[in-house]
Amino acid sequence: MRKLLFFLFLFLQGLLALAQTDTVAALRKKTYMIPMRDGVKLFTVVLTPVDYAHAVPILIERTPYGADFGLHEDSLWETNRTPAYYRKMVQEGYILVFQDIRGKFKSEGHFEMNRPLYHLTDPKMTDESTDAYDAVEWLVKNIPNNNGKAGIFGISYPGYLALDASVDPPPALKASSPQATPIDMFLGDDFHHNGAFRLSYGYEYSYMVENAKEANSSYPFPQYDLFDWYLQLGPLKNVNDNYYHGRLPSWNDFTQHPAYDAFWQRQSRLKAIHRTQIPTLFVGGYYDQEDLNGPQTMYTQLEKTDTFHRNFIVLGPWCHGQWASAKADSLGKIGFQSNTSAWFQELQKRWFDYWLKGIGDGHFAEATCFQTGSDEWKTYAVWPPRSTEVRRFYAHADHTAGFAPATAGTGGSSANGSATGSAAGSVSYVSDPAKPVPYRTQPIEATYGPGSRWRSWQVEDQRFVATRPDVVSFCGDSLTADLTVTGNVVARLWASTTASDADFVVKLIDVYPNFDPRSLSMSGYQLPVTMEVFRARFRKSFEHPEPMPPGQPQEITIDLHQIDHTFLKGHRMMIQVQSSWFPVIDRNPQRYVDNIFAADPADFIKATHTIYCDAQHATYIEMPVVKE
Repeated sequence: MRKLLFFLFLFLQGLLALAQTDTVAALRKKTYMIPMRDGVKLFTVVLTPVDYAHAVPILIERTPYGADFGLHEDSLWETNRTPAYYRKMVQEGYILVFQDIRGKFKSEGHFEMNRPLYHLTDPKMTDESTDAYDAVEWLVKNIPNNNGKAGIFGISYPGYLALDASVDPPPALKASSPQATPIDMFLGDDFHHNGAFRLSYGYEYSYMVENAKEANSSYPFPQYDLFDWYLQLGPLKNVNDNYYHGRLPSWNDFTQHPAYDAFWQRQSRLKAIHRTQIPTLFVGGYYDQEDLNGPQTMYTQLEKTDTFHRNFIVLGPWCHGQWASAKADSLGKIGFQSNTSAWFQELQKRWFDYWLKGIGDGHFAEATCFQTGSDEWKTYAVWPPRSTEVRRFYAHADHTAGFAPATAGTGGSSANGSATGSAAGSVSYVSDPAKPVPYRTQPIEATYGPGSRWRSWQVEDQRFVATRPDVVSFCGDSLTADLTVTGNVVARLWASTTASDADFVVKLIDVYPNFDPRSLSMSGYQLPVTMEVFRARFRKSFEHPEPMPPGQPQEITIDLHQIDHTFLKGHRMMIQVQSSWFPVIDRNPQRYVDNIFAADPADFIKATHTIYCDAQHATYIEMPVVKE
């Protein structure tokens, strides 16, 4: 018996030792200046497992926001203190690397916002792809105890850098996960959406990144609520005249390139990247207030040539980067019924474990999507799935909506329901640049300032604008059964203006029941499932804008992005249209000028906009409905 107990003790001790060996308790910090091919050195933080017997992969995050953190050289960092986004991976053996990109913080060289992939047209040039190549090559040759394999990931700008690294990658780079990556700064990411300039974000972000080399700068606003501050700013030309004085390169670029010219196209990853060279996992959020467009559009483009099945996507109910948090069971007042970030982080670990360690079977779904409304994770062999039927949800001139087109003879109305004398089958409203529609409830805090609600505005209850006379709504009947929309949603808008230019914001809204049995406090809530803005001068071409002919109906097609949402029984579907979204979108003067950044105060005029709902000019939202 004593012998048996002794051997049992030895066996348990062996198991304990094995468990301890396979779990990393701490990481050791070292810093290096890694040379690039042109002699520029990039500051790099390397965190390596302490007392760990196995060779492990390298996981890299490159950033313009500062790679260093408050830990002395050669100090230890306990892995249980690591942010949730990294924790499980580093506890099971990864070398974690953070690197300042050239020209930022402690790295040498010149910083260029969204640096084009220069090496694709001139092999002698450097860019973020060549810098990532050189960094990986140096790391696998010089960092002890690595297994010769590296992966790269990151959110937002670091996600953009992870995408660039996958272009002409070094042999050791085996996987990339671009998360919330921007891909085109004119068509649909941080600085423009369909040509409409993102004023508050462009103003504050360019200052944050370019004001100082070794700092993320917060603009010193003189007040907390910025709605009136941006309104008093006046025409966009006042920014350089009164504040930036030509000091910020990105702002100067905004002012000099008001259309989709060679400057924006040279930056665009849609123009530069056409195939997947290594396994790539795109990650995005349906409510990403910064880079919703990038992951969806880049995945879709690369899928066309993905014969080796290397291209994957995860879409969740998140704002920008929310999946990196320890807990993501809600956004604003919208609950998800589970911790979606923990679920994703486990998937992310399995992804990198397979490609970098050979653990697992490698059977990853083509698309993994959280279905909002039903609050369930779904997997798809093809994205968007083919098991849908494209249906048209029509706006009617009496402010109703439905899957049947408007009947002939329907009268026109104004936004408040009174007769306007307009042609049959239309709705008109007056848009005044002096009184723009706010994009969220006031106060409008600084984007990244104290108390900012920037993260959750894309799920905000739209009742706060629904009664304005310059916002029009078209609401359907209460649903008699659940209706699931999965895939790409497109708005087809017929509109005219009494001026010569206009913006149109279109929203697809889930209207909760007047008495919601699941949560009384959510009764009547107007959840914007998806919404987007379009600057009408670009309705025919982003490269060659042209005025709207006054009084003539024009067709405008607006991509409302990819969703996976169940409109529950008892809910209603609504289309909402408005012509300002301030100050996230700058005010359209509504009098056509070649360059809105050079517009004068006199160019900002009131105009009457008309939305057409008749048989000849039907306004509707095209949606892929899951077949029953």
